[in-house]
Amino acid sequence: MNYGLEEMYEGLKIDKAVFDYCKDIEGKLKERFEEIDRVAEYNQLKVLKAMQECHVSDTHFAATTGYGYNDLGRDTLEEVYAKVFHAEAGLVRPQLTCGTHALTIALSGNLRPGDEILSPVGKPYDTLEGVIGIRESKGSLAEYGITYKQVNLLEDGAFDYEGIKNAINERTKLITIQRSKGYQTRPTLSVARIGELIKFVKGIKPDVICMVVNCYGEFVETIEPTDVGADLCVGSLIKNPGGGLAPIGGYIVGKEEYVDNAAYRLTAPGLGKEVGATLGINQQLYQGFFLAPTVVAGALKGAIFAANIYEKLGFPVIPNGTESRHDIIQAVTLKSPERIIAFCKGIQAAAPVDSYVIPEPWAMPGYQSDVIMAAGAFVQGSSIELSADAPITAPYAVYFQGGLTWYHAKFGIMMSVQKLFEEKLIELV
Repeated sequence: MNYGLEEMYEGLKIDKAVFDYCKDIEGKLKERFEEIDRVAEYNQLKVLKAMQECHVSDTHFAATTGYGYNDLGRDTLEEVYAKVFHAEAGLVRPQLTCGTHALTIALSGNLRPGDEILSPVGKPYDTLEGVIGIRESKGSLAEYGITYKQVNLLEDGAFDYEGIKNAINERTKLITIQRSKGYQTRPTLSVARIGELIKFVKGIKPDVICMVVNCYGEFVETIEPTDVGADLCVGSLIKNPGGGLAPIGGYIVGKEEYVDNAAYRLTAPGLGKEVGATLGINQQLYQGFFLAPTVVAGALKGAIFAANIYEKLGFPVIPNGTESRHDIIQAVTLKSPERIIAFCKGIQAAAPVDSYVIPEPWAMPGYQSDVIMAAGAFVQGSSIELSADAPITAPYAVYFQGGLTWYHAKFGIMMSVQKLFEEKLIELV
């Protein structure tokens, strides 16, 4: 049966040349997509099993206000997260306003003056630079006498084990391991590699806290960092685990002692996890988490599709078109600001919300250079939804992620190609 797909895309301003180019590449990805679906099925069952074991009920969707004492929905959701991550405890709250906030709470709750943080995987996300004090900022950990040290990855992306060993000292209290690449072109870390790194640092200093920045990585694999020794795992609900439905929030899972420490920093000493009203959004948090494995699968397919298309067009991509995937982010080095802007125009034009808006670079808070962001999202800033962003600086790499469905992610990539094609910034060969 002819569903008129080509005509539908034509009606959405995709040229036939772009349609044919992308269709040919999509046809070669069947086996990759089938493997993604198998992982999604496993993770879907994992979440379902946890919800059943925790006896999730519609009573858990009820709203609480004020102090939020005895919020059964909140407490049960945290139990569900802990089970899925195979962790001792969880902190899942709308009061955690974003991933950076969740990380700040995890760090400040578990560090004291005189302690040192070590990043054995190089520079952290730009927004964490102010938190740690790498970039001067009011209220940074550096102002409280907490120091920071980092060991860069080797040129081939391997861990510098000798450098890490030399960097660990009596003041090293916490190791922070960023799973995804941020605004870098290094490889994303697999859960297995994270486990190897944790085993190594624990062999040197067994009592060091190993915290994994898990943003963009949840449900990409069948295991999570807490399955391979991470003491804390931190992320945002408007990324993978929110499934596109969570309107706000972050999570911290791991060893009970460290999660409790974070909770006392989030609220107040003596209060911890006992307070924090959920204001009627529990249902969205539960349902989003339930949908997350299949939503992540769609985003992964979009990332692989993008990698293969732009690789064929001659641009460096990380990961490349055949590599295994460990997060939903696709980096494409477009080599010029004009191409970055055209790419982001395409992503914005493919959005269900604000598709008529033209994104422009601007001095976004928390970043060192102008940044362009494209996102027509139902939830502001939600990067599990179709989005792309890039710092306007060499090597002019754009970072694409999300898509609540594979079909939307596919259309977004096709539209990015369309804009580059229209502006004669690429040739379809």
